[in-house]
Amino acid sequence: MRIGFGYDVHQLVTGRPLILGGIEIPHSHGLLGHSDADVLIHAICDAILGAACMRDIGYHFPPVKGNEYENIDSKVLLRKTIQLISEKGYTLGNIDATVCAEQPKLNPHIPQMQAVLADCMGVSPDQVSIKATTTETLGFTGRREGISAYAVALIN
Repeated sequence: MRIGFGYDVHQLVTGRPLILGGIEIPHSHGLLGHSDADVLIHAICDAILGAACMRDIGYHFPPVKGNEYENIDSKVLLRKTIQLISEKGYTLGNIDATVCAEQPKLNPHIPQMQAVLADCMGVSPDQVSIKATTTETLGFTGRREGISAYAVALIN
């Protein structure tokens, strides 16, 4: 068994959809990034890759203007990440992740996120724990300037 840790953050801006955990969540702002900027998936990918000692998401899917990953659906990156660790002989045990966002309230969306992410990774939804929290109005998250996510992954 091996464990990995992942973290990601993206700025909130107007004019983009808010994509978290592979689903679109109604909100006045979305996340800015090279891809769809899904901080939850990016943190999960980094945790999985870290557990397999395979560097990070930017190494495998570089954010270079005009490349195949520009504006990509992060679910594609998650599937490719699972494929990468599978090629080294690893399988996913479980994910435990936390999203830090002042707004919108994420709890109503967590079951759908779990189902979507589990499907992408080829595991059961009860192997994908997602929690949501705020920073009690402190820092960039508290000022609603961005959203961050943390994840740990266990692989076998």
